[in-house]
Amino acid sequence: MVQNNPRLAPDNTDIMKITKIVARRITADWSRLFPAFTVWQSLRLMRRIGPVLQGITLDLSTSGESYYPHAHVHALTKDFPVVSLDLSQRLITAAGVGEGIPARLHGERFEDAARRLEAQSQLPLWEAPTLKQIVHEYRRHALDAQRWRLPNAEPQLEDSVLVPAAAGKHVLATESLRLVSHVASGWSKLEAPRGWERTSDWLDWLAARMHDTEGLTVTVEEQILRHKLSEVQTA
Repeated sequence: MVQNNPRLAPDNTDIMKITKIVARRITADWSRLFPAFTVWQSLRLMRRIGPVLQGITLDLSTSGESYYPHAHVHALTKDFPVVSLDLSQRLITAAGVGEGIPARLHGERFEDAARRLEAQSQLPLWEAPTLKQIVHEYRRHALDAQRWRLPNAEPQLEDSVLVPAAAGKHVLATESLRLVSHVASGWSKLEAPRGWERTSDWLDWLAARMHDTEGLTVTVEEQILRHKLSEVQTA
């Protein structure tokens, strides 16, 4: 799948800033390696799998001299002001730390970085993941959060229910709701989801929302318009 492409050549200095022009060239290089994704914005590639987005984001460093590749998803089943980096997996080194690609070395490194991002990602990038794979990844992330007593991961728990519900996968959505109910049964009164006084109220809302297929469809369509996603490729 990797092709020979025009590359950014290192200059004779140790520093190369990622200007708008350089960012466009970097984005184009990654787009050639992942043709099933649409260039949604500079340094951001997207494709849509039903009511969820899968993205590759090349996150700029604070210095503006390098970028960090991320694979991530974003559910369109909720009103949200931005396209998030949910379930984000940053390209990491053998030592387990985030790996930045310096702009001046982009041409030498981006193809290998793309291969390793694919290998490290829990969800496939060369091929489109199934909705079931995405839902299972939401569940896995949420269960890991419970195991390590991290924040309750209620956004991912909600998405594991509402994403398949919006896609008409009612068996998958019902399975997720049972899992959510089981997980939530272990929460204390102080661990109710944010914005809810009682976990039981949140569970009742989630169950009702799961069956509101029409309302979920409207939300997805509104989010597509809000974030200008109508031209994004659909898997």
